[in-house]
Amino acid sequence: MSVADDLIGKAERREALFGIIGLGYVGLPLAVELAHAGYRVIGFDVSQRVVEGLMAGRSHVKDVSAGQLASIRKDDRFIATSDGACLRDADAISICVPTPLSKFKDPDVSFIVAATDTVKRVLRPGQAIILESTTYPGTTREMLLPALEATGLKVGKDFFLAFSPERVDPGNPAYQTRNTPKVVGGVTEDCRRVVCALYQPAIDTLVPVSTTEAAELVKLLENTFRSVNIGLANEMAIVCDKLGVDVWEVIEAAATKPFGFMKFLPGPGLGGHCIPIDPHYLAWKMRSLNYKTRFIDLAGELNTEMPVFWVRKVSDALNQVGKAVRGSTVLIVGVAYKRDIEDLRESPALDIIRLLEQQGAKVAYHDPYVPKFEEDGRQYVSVPLTAATVEAADCVMIVTDHTSLDYDLVRRRARAVVDTRNALRRSAS
Repeated sequence: MSVADDLIGKAERREALFGIIGLGYVGLPLAVELAHAGYRVIGFDVSQRVVEGLMAGRSHVKDVSAGQLASIRKDDRFIATSDGACLRDADAISICVPTPLSKFKDPDVSFIVAATDTVKRVLRPGQAIILESTTYPGTTREMLLPALEATGLKVGKDFFLAFSPERVDPGNPAYQTRNTPKVVGGVTEDCRRVVCALYQPAIDTLVPVSTTEAAELVKLLENTFRSVNIGLANEMAIVCDKLGVDVWEVIEAAATKPFGFMKFLPGPGLGGHCIPIDPHYLAWKMRSLNYKTRFIDLAGELNTEMPVFWVRKVSDALNQVGKAVRGSTVLIVGVAYKRDIEDLRESPALDIIRLLEQQGAKVAYHDPYVPKFEEDGRQYVSVPLTAATVEAADCVMIVTDHTSLDYDLVRRRARAVVDTRNALRRSAS
């Protein structure tokens, strides 16, 4: 029996031991599904705080409840560790580490490099290695493959290497790890075959593609598509503002067309772990091939400029009541990057607060999901959303439209409102 067939047999019998590097918003939900499918799972994270919390039954990821964590901790189906050497026993290792941008908007693959080094130290015959972290096309073949083959083991024969992009949408009530189709691209045909067999018990639908590069591009296309279309919606907001037309009315009317149109909404800018970042990975890779991604770059510029547009609307609103931005109190409603989650990554609210403070405004915020945060060395604490706090503000700016917020209170008590999400109108309908 070949090494590939032996590993596939282990997957079918649920005898394979899964290792996961990175126990964040991607790795921990994946660990839950793998354990529920019958695998034993070792989770590795460099954060001792994360490891100790998980072993004590505390989940730091909103999409994984304490009950779910307890269910996989039972009988030691899942254990967390900060000792990378434990991964030597794993038959499959999924790499789920962050891939941020540098301050120059270039890919920061340092976490992938560190994870690869961890895998390299424990690599043995009969293992499958799966990179899930979003990255530029070619990373799996150009970075991981040479490092792992430097051990003397041969890909597709001794070990198996694939890319399978994470598709996590934090807070999504309908689609989680199990029921979101999962793309898999292998370095060789056996690599793809093995990894599909390993994931099949835990994922409802698998989508095999021919190469790791194709799989890497799938994730970048998905989020670049959203970035470009949100950029168009944001530019339409600027166009409508200059024409004196209600952009929300235009978009809702356009969305009644049953074909050829997909509704995207304008907002204060892009936030989160994917959409503001992923297009830069593709643009960076193409620059190395002497090609400028003009469409993608333009959408990025438009989306990045939206906090400035909305801060200008705050200035306009204050002017209408005879006030300057300097010295005025602005209450920001919602600072998370999207509705009903606690995630602040790349949130446009942070840029908006910075821009307002640079103009001399006194900024307070309310967010039921983010009780406090630190930015540029300064601590911010959420204030209650009460009649007193709303009335005390010279302008209320709705940045994140959490569903639990009392928009009627804002509508009745605010002196001036800048609503970047059309929340007031939607809540009144």
